[in-house]
Amino acid sequence: MTVHGTTPPPPARRRVAVAGVALSDCGRVDEATPYALHAQAARRALADSGLDRSLIDGLASAGLGTLAPVEVAEYLGLRPTWTDSTAVGGATWEVMAAHAADAIAAGHANAVLLVYGSTARADIKARRRTSNLSFGARGPLQFEVPHGHTLVAKYAMAARRHMHEYGTTLEQLAEVAVRARAHAALNPEAMFRTPVTVDEVLSGPMIADPFTKLHCCIRSDGGCAVLLVAEEYVPDTRKAPVWVLGTGEHVSHTTMSEWEDFTVSPAAVSGRLAFERAGLTPADVDVAEIYDAFTYMTLVTLEDLGFCAKGEGGAYFAEKDAVPVNTDGGGLSACHPGMRGLFLLVEAVRQLRGEAPGLQVRRPDGGLPEVALASGTGGWFCSSGTVLLGRA
Repeated sequence: MTVHGTTPPPPARRRVAVAGVALSDCGRVDEATPYALHAQAARRALADSGLDRSLIDGLASAGLGTLAPVEVAEYLGLRPTWTDSTAVGGATWEVMAAHAADAIAAGHANAVLLVYGSTARADIKARRRTSNLSFGARGPLQFEVPHGHTLVAKYAMAARRHMHEYGTTLEQLAEVAVRARAHAALNPEAMFRTPVTVDEVLSGPMIADPFTKLHCCIRSDGGCAVLLVAEEYVPDTRKAPVWVLGTGEHVSHTTMSEWEDFTVSPAAVSGRLAFERAGLTPADVDVAEIYDAFTYMTLVTLEDLGFCAKGEGGAYFAEKDAVPVNTDGGGLSACHPGMRGLFLLVEAVRQLRGEAPGLQVRRPDGGLPEVALASGTGGWFCSSGTVLLGRA
């Protein structure tokens, strides 16, 4: 609006910080409901922040209830004036974090709680549900599901194409699982901690060629929460802030025939946007938390985020100077209760604070990491969200 020939300046955008993070009980949790895990994680994240729950005016949640996040808000005793229920698979939480950061920066919310919980493993063990091979057979999926085109098969096809195009080897893929388990072995919160070898990965039962069992993520129970706040509340927080530096999101495809290149993930776009908005490059990243439902995802995402050239993910991952990846053990060994994206943000924040329960990354000078990346992938490389976090 122009008044007397002058245009008022746009409202200042506030900086956004992560004030609190926490996990609920994870791994094998037989006596809790998903709602209880939501509440446990939320309480712990709030305690971690040192802030009062009355400050929370935003809630982001997906994957639970008929009207998520309305049911979760009611269970937690919250009445938010800003909410998000975006559901794009495993990338949901990075995308929600981007939306929440924008809302806080614009003044539409002051403190947004991102919260998730699932008893996927316990429900199957108790026969409250069965394993699912696909997300359904309606809409575009009707042309694939009847032919046995399962979720794991789609990832396997993509991996095989990458192997064909660039010479990526089974041993390189297996090394991703070996490294994840080595990190999990140091993490007392990880579900599987016994080290494995490349030979053990390769000799395991075949799930979908080329993936044997250890190429695939585990199934666990668990939940977590992240609290984002506006900069003016940072002085009241219990710990030093971790700032949101830049975010990006992208939706690629759902039907495999509409995926232009099986060797390129949507992280190629979300990552580029996040780096551009943060004014950073992959060389600035000290630690990366990457969605790893399958070993191939780690390698191709590293390529698409720009840590190495296309087709060089396998060789790069084995380098001693490669960016540390999935320091908690990842979805392959630590925890994967259904949608793992929020766990990536929790581990990234812990690394920047120097609070990692297992492997703690250090810079060459011995200092704590300055910049961390969390990149979530949804569906079968259908969507991606990338978040860059920093201590300064």
